[in-house]
Amino acid sequence: MEKPRVSAFAVYRTVSTETASKKRTKVPKKVKEKKKENGIHRFKKSKQSKGKQSSLNLNKSWRSQARVYQWHSAEMECTNQRTLVGPLLETLLAELGKIRNSRERAGKLFEWLVHPISPKKFFSEIWEKKPAVIRRHNPDYYKGLFSTLEFDRILRDDNVQFGENLDVTSYRNGKRETHNPQGRALPFAVWDFYKNGCSLRMLNPQAFSATLWNVLSILQEQFGSMAGANVYLTPAGTQGFAPHYDDIEAFVVQLEGKKHWRVYNPRTENEVLPQVSSPNFSQNEIGKPILEVVLEAGDLLYFPRGFIHQGDCLPSAHSLHITISSYQRSSWGDLMEKLLPAALQLAVEDDVEFRQGLPLDYLSYMGVQHSEKADVRRKEFIDKVKGLMRKLVDFAPVDAAVDQKAKDFLHDCLPPLLTKEEKSTSVYGAPTRWENGNIRDLKLHFMGKTKIRLLRQGIVRLCSEGEGVILYHTVHNSRVYHKEEPKSFEIESEQADAVEFLIHSYPKFVTVDSLPCDFLDDRVAIAKLLFEEGLIQTKEPLQSS
Repeated sequence: MEKPRVSAFAVYRTVSTETASKKRTKVPKKVKEKKKENGIHRFKKSKQSKGKQSSLNLNKSWRSQARVYQWHSAEMECTNQRTLVGPLLETLLAELGKIRNSRERAGKLFEWLVHPISPKKFFSEIWEKKPAVIRRHNPDYYKGLFSTLEFDRILRDDNVQFGENLDVTSYRNGKRETHNPQGRALPFAVWDFYKNGCSLRMLNPQAFSATLWNVLSILQEQFGSMAGANVYLTPAGTQGFAPHYDDIEAFVVQLEGKKHWRVYNPRTENEVLPQVSSPNFSQNEIGKPILEVVLEAGDLLYFPRGFIHQGDCLPSAHSLHITISSYQRSSWGDLMEKLLPAALQLAVEDDVEFRQGLPLDYLSYMGVQHSEKADVRRKEFIDKVKGLMRKLVDFAPVDAAVDQKAKDFLHDCLPPLLTKEEKSTSVYGAPTRWENGNIRDLKLHFMGKTKIRLLRQGIVRLCSEGEGVILYHTVHNSRVYHKEEPKSFEIESEQADAVEFLIHSYPKFVTVDSLPCDFLDDRVAIAKLLFEEGLIQTKEPLQSS
């Protein structure tokens, strides 16, 4: 009788993801803007009027703008001799809300972020390869994303805690320091630090800003990885962080003022696309920059993980920028960390060769202390290990390992900020309420002809765990990274086909009657469950009794 196979999910636990990388910067005393720096020619601003932000149609967008590209072996700059005009962020987000497919919505938002570089060119020629600078000569390009005034409002209105939500830092004479007191970061103390030359870093600003929450929750579907952010406010003529590299892909969005940046190649092959961030470096450890630029409001700087960077404020202006980050722990190596333990457990279970005992005397000739020995037994032992490694490939549960990565991703994710339509046709807009001593509109009617779909493409994941089927989702996640446990619930195995059908049908609406269940009552039951959990919307608002 064949031995039943144990589910891969019962074999191993998910490896915890490291907390989101916290961006930093650096700062020399005086830096003059140059017309030519490190071989990169800077174009003078056009004398034509800057023009106002316009509410352009997304389909017409920005492709008609004249632009000049300069390509270099290690970096890229996109400079436009005209003002690059894009839609107001508020208008853009409103237009994106009309796009039914959330993945397409994410693509359009990313297109706006890196315009005028096309997303196709960005991901094929720049992503994970080299830094890129985009100059727009338009201080209002990112207007509405965040501001110093909003920073001040958050300090006044929200419970911002030193160390948890806000860091106070400085970098003077090659020494990086953190000056966080304990307790709430009230404006009186925070602005006193700032006045005395300290930089302010706001962590998880999306917890306090609905606009940032919306932008990041959309972008995470573009990356298939959490999109995080930190906001940096730096006084004129100061510096807050030492040179270092990070373990994330970084998009530095300049919002106010100016900041001088220097970017350096990874020092060794081992520091290319690293899994963890570096310690602080001294200037003599990093060599010469491959890219030096002064960002102005509306400009963008991108650099891959592993590229050392430092930034400082010019004496003439403060700086406010936001660093949008993604792709932490998203490498092939991270997937293999999930895959190999499961493959080994399945191999041990199914193949007796993996369960055979080691040679009785292997400790007498294997190990570092015996590595220089000329012993034929060493070659036989190593060949045996290599043979088992080759066989291990056949046991690799690739899909199961990918699902484990997906679980991590869903735990990392921000919950979706719903559009008006999504809210009005989901449980979040249900009319149920207390009125005149009674509960009103508690029962909502699902019928076979009711049309439903998932709220967003990337909000759910079906995973087999042991004998059960677990549905993981993002809709009840916290806006603060990993503040709460992963959100999930168990469903019946016969209901899994219905959920899979909805996943594959997205973005189309399908009727409840079309769900692959044996009976109408079962179809209605799974539709009600998903609706009550906040995972689906109906095409039209449900009628109540």
